Amino acid sequence: MQPKFSDYSKKLLNYFLQGLLYITPLGATVLIIYLTFNYIDTRANDLLDSILSIRIPGLGVLLTLTIITIIGYFGKSILAKPLVSLVDAIMEKVPFIKIIYTSTKDFMSAFVGQKKKFTEAVLVQMNKDAEIYKLGFITQKDLTMLGIKEDLIAVYLPHSYNFSGNLFIVPAGNVTHINASSTEIMKFIVSGGITEINKTHENEEA
Repeated sequence: MQPKFSDYSKKLLNYFLQGLLYITPLGATVLIIYLTFNYIDTRANDLLDSILSIRIPGLGVLLTLTIITIIGYFGKSILAKPLVSLVDAIMEKVPFIKIIYTSTKDFMSAFVGQKKKFTEAVLVQMNKDAEIYKLGFITQKDLTMLGIKEDLIAVYLPHSYNFSGNLFIVPAGNVTHINASSTEIMKFIVSGGITEINKTHENEEA
């Protein structure tokens, strides 16, 4: 039986939506930073020009970084927490946006949040019958909430020359902990093994 045209259309639509899911978080972040920088740089230099008759190249970068840092500072304060919770509640109720917002937020929190996930660097044997290993990070040790047996764990394996990766569920016995800084291991993976690892670093604590 020949596939119907509608089947191809559905596949193309699914691929398109999947592509949006991949590029939207990065594209939105880059666009927001670019527009913010241009706006602040133009307004700040126009004001400075009208007062002191000078323009400072890159002033927008400095001000943008300062504003983002200030937002981060107040974001951790007691006064800002209700507002942050309100924004979270609103964003998590919007269809499609919820997926992008929550996944991006969780991924960023895994790097810089209080509940860091990429702290246990490991060497994963991908096949018991072959000496093939990959470097990665344990993200979940208990997967019973998914109905997965207890001896399996979740490991995130980043890609080289790219800030992406894949999640694998592997037997705990296939994993060997690495006595090195998680930051060094991440740089080593992303660089394709070119970056040298400082052997004096110990594993980072969560």
